[in-house]
Amino acid sequence: MRIAIYCGANGGSDLLYRQAAAGVAAFLAGEGIGLVYGGGNVGLMGCIADAALKAGGQVIGVIPQSLMEKELGHGGVTELHVVRSMHERKQMMVDLSDGFIALPGGFGTLDELFETLTWLQLSFHAKPVGLLNVNGFFDGLLLFLDHMTSQGFLKQEHRECVLVAEDPAELLAKMRSFRAPELGKWIEKMVSTER
Repeated sequence: MRIAIYCGANGGSDLLYRQAAAGVAAFLAGEGIGLVYGGGNVGLMGCIADAALKAGGQVIGVIPQSLMEKELGHGGVTELHVVRSMHERKQMMVDLSDGFIALPGGFGTLDELFETLTWLQLSFHAKPVGLLNVNGFFDGLLLFLDHMTSQGFLKQEHRECVLVAEDPAELLAKMRSFRAPELGKWIEKMVSTER
């Protein structure tokens, strides 16, 4: 089993974020779960790779050539795939993984998270997607998802696909019991109700 982690190329303003990143990576390695990540050696990305390797875990990095050329690629991972674009990176990370966890990060982390959730919503995959809500980092985002749902832009069944926990063991348990909703032609149903 492998889990992709989406997280920041920066370390954040609080040491707690680095500690949580290292903790979840070591936990997954201890569970025998391989790590797939963005291939970098900086910020939370470098932190999770180093922690998983130190714990004896398998670490697979996927990085675009343009970032390798800036010397951001991690040289010590189990496998490092160098791809042509960010689109290829995201597709390969999804293909290599059985589930996804987002840690604190910026635009790139949210981009990866929401593309993966969109693909789940459209049944392009049926894999679990979780947020490790370190120090309440995602609280505002979760409120906005509730707002999207209440305003009719997100079905409740899809809102519930966003698994959340503050503890890695609790999040992994939720991911292991996850079953993607079977909504059939939900887009067609939504359009017909708006007429």
